[in-house]
Amino acid sequence: MNGEMKTTTRLITLLEDTRSETLKYFELSDPDLDRTYGPGKWSVRFLLHHLSDSETVFYDRICRVLSEPRQVLWVYDEHAWAKGLDYARKPLQLARPVYESLRRNIIYLATLHYESKGHLEFVHSVTGVRMLKDEMEKVASHNEHHLAHIRRALTQSSISSLTS
Repeated sequence: MNGEMKTTTRLITLLEDTRSETLKYFELSDPDLDRTYGPGKWSVRFLLHHLSDSETVFYDRICRVLSEPRQVLWVYDEHAWAKGLDYARKPLQLARPVYESLRRNIIYLATLHYESKGHLEFVHSVTGVRMLKDEMEKVASHNEHHLAHIRRALTQSSISSLTS
């Protein structure tokens, strides 16, 4: 998506498409949720928890930029979240409504503000100055990145019990 996003319509389509595909994976069987896309990689279950938690981070950042531009917004350690929030034991049915609700909210905010306020800036603690438009685009590209992992996990024949 880097530099490819041109219109609100294109962004909304990507956000809706990635949401639709992601939501269907919450309904997988336990053996499929335990599949990984490679040795030592996260399982589909962990990826879905991560996508839900990432949605909370993206939504928070978008709201902060719209309300209080030019703030320093801190990176989050996805592995620390997976461990601290105990993805291995956390029920996946708790993650789905969080993901779904926040994605609806992000789509709403993107529809209103992608073009008119996309220029608003924030300072990411690792990557530096970024714009709201960049963060909205990242929601879709990050989701697509992990959907590729899920697709790969589901097409591989082996199931791994490694989940961290």
